[in-house]
Amino acid sequence: MSAFEIPPLQIDPGSLPPPLQTSDPRSFARETFETRVPLIIQDALAVNAFPTEIRAALEDLHAEITSGVIRALRETTPDRTFWDRAFRPHAGRTWFDVPWFWAEAFFYRRLLEATGYFGPGPWRGVDPFEKKKREELQPHAAPQLMEKTLCSLPADRCDRFQFLVHASLWGNRIDLSYPQVSEMGRTAGLRGETANVLVDDSRQVWDYLDSHRCRRVMILADNAGTELLTDLALSDFLLTEGCATQVTLQLKPQPFFVSDAMPSDVDAALTALTPGSQTARCLAHRIREHLTAARLRVRTHWLFTTNLFYFQLPDDLRKEIAASDFVIAKGDANYRRLLGDAHWPPTSDFHRVTAYFPAPFVTLRTLKSELIVGLRPGEAERLAAQDPKWLINGRRAVVQARCERGPFLNS
Repeated sequence: MSAFEIPPLQIDPGSLPPPLQTSDPRSFARETFETRVPLIIQDALAVNAFPTEIRAALEDLHAEITSGVIRALRETTPDRTFWDRAFRPHAGRTWFDVPWFWAEAFFYRRLLEATGYFGPGPWRGVDPFEKKKREELQPHAAPQLMEKTLCSLPADRCDRFQFLVHASLWGNRIDLSYPQVSEMGRTAGLRGETANVLVDDSRQVWDYLDSHRCRRVMILADNAGTELLTDLALSDFLLTEGCATQVTLQLKPQPFFVSDAMPSDVDAALTALTPGSQTARCLAHRIREHLTAARLRVRTHWLFTTNLFYFQLPDDLRKEIAASDFVIAKGDANYRRLLGDAHWPPTSDFHRVTAYFPAPFVTLRTLKSELIVGLRPGEAERLAAQDPKWLINGRRAVVQARCERGPFLNS
């Protein structure tokens, strides 16, 4: 199969509940396109010195989202055929009448078309969210949070692993596409809050990694800045403590969800640590050594900036994941990819729902969308009574693991 093709499903589509839709008037999906997405466009206009034609294209996109009909891509690019096929079922609809995950993925692709990211001009390859990402790397932001974390590491290996897992978990709050949660993450920091971890399989993951002496660990990363720094610290622990001989960090090949991490964000994150304390400088030095020795690899794949789910893996990525001894899936979008962004009952069995995934894995996710599985009977109702926005306000989190291989490893 060549790049940018829609692979066949690796599950029975009839086994999936209905998808989350922007057409639900009381949903967070609807709120995203009524409020959050228009603000993302306005913010991109405010922080970039775009020429008149790009500003006009973004304003047209804004008008289309708020009151128009979705149009297909117009530029000729390698992914055009993929997006034309993905667009076809939704032709003639508005942004308020489509599956939420598809809508978000296509919005970010359309935004890059509007800003000339793939064009021949001076804005080719320019990240429209670059300024916001770099602001998050100022000394008072991500580096400061990271230094506090590094200076608090426990001595015991198991405790240190769980500490770093939880730092990586809470780092996921700092998502620049969702400013309210991001600000809460900066204020709360990267420690504690164990009462807000609804499912915590971190000890189970440690027992698995410590006993199996994994060769290859893959991290499906999410945000740049603070979260990427915590992912790098966790990678360093896995390598220096002998829990893995190689860690692969899967990043985005192009801008996506505002602050999603790209390869260029790794160097920016390490550079931000350099003026810090000796502990921070030593971490940055070790990470650079891991990269030079290929113990830590940075990779991208086109799937990660599309609307495809993990039961639609193209052969090359499926084989790479299956060759991993363990996978760490970060953040809300990866959780949505695992579950098909569908209306699963909260008590659905996490292991059964994700049985197709071709490697042992854990997902580290702060809750920023209206789906979850693996809860005890009555728990979702109790949380809803306490906090009506518990699924979307980023206060709660899960560390959910399946420490056995899926059925597709050798297929």
